[in-house]
Amino acid sequence: MKKICLIALVFLSVGFTSCQNSGGAQQNDASAQNTIKRIIPVDEFDKKLSATPNAQLIDVRTPEEYAGGHLRNSLNININDKEFEQQLGKLDKTKPVMVYCKAGSRSAAAAEKMQEMGFTEIYNLDGGIMKWENAGKPVEQGVAAPMQTGNTIDSLNKMVSRNKYVLVDYNAPWCVPCKKMLPYLESLAVKNKEKLSLVKIDADTNKELLKQKGISGIPYLELYQDGKLVWSHNGFIEEDQLLKEIKL
Repeated sequence: MKKICLIALVFLSVGFTSCQNSGGAQQNDASAQNTIKRIIPVDEFDKKLSATPNAQLIDVRTPEEYAGGHLRNSLNININDKEFEQQLGKLDKTKPVMVYCKAGSRSAAAAEKMQEMGFTEIYNLDGGIMKWENAGKPVEQGVAAPMQTGNTIDSLNKMVSRNKYVLVDYNAPWCVPCKKMLPYLESLAVKNKEKLSLVKIDADTNKELLKQKGISGIPYLELYQDGKLVWSHNGFIEEDQLLKEIKL
């Protein structure tokens, strides 16, 4: 009889523990679902920022990029820094966080990390500071901001008229899709060197040029034939699709 009672007690204990674990898992799931995490366009981001005085505005780019121009009152926390998560931990998780980078990919990764850490309200700027500037929104320069003028429309026009075909690649050193595309862009230029040349434009040092052309995201490709624009593409493109579209 004692053995039967003991076995019954064991089953009751296991069942109670299982119920507790299940309840904890449900609570964690509910907590994750209750987190507000959205990607919002420039105008909505600007309005949200103005209407939220306690917002924590975070720029996750490098200090060099931050010095080159940033949103007013933003805090620079470099996502590539080994202490990135530790620095995020100093923020108030209960207050709204508004995050941005150059074009949106790094801030998206930062938003994911913040959600994992338990931040309750996260807003990511769609297209990053590139779209912000392209929309005519103000930025502030850092003390050590590099004074780089880059290329102009006139200098670009001269470059694209030097050969029968010119492929212009707008990129940046930090842009992962740009790095992935570069090997086959260079290979294409080598294979067609008699009629095609490749021009690489750094988005960071040619902000004014990109703004004048209305380019608000990278990678961005343009193909010119005899100085005239015949094809363009915004965003990553696979090699086979690129070859199919430009038909060289």
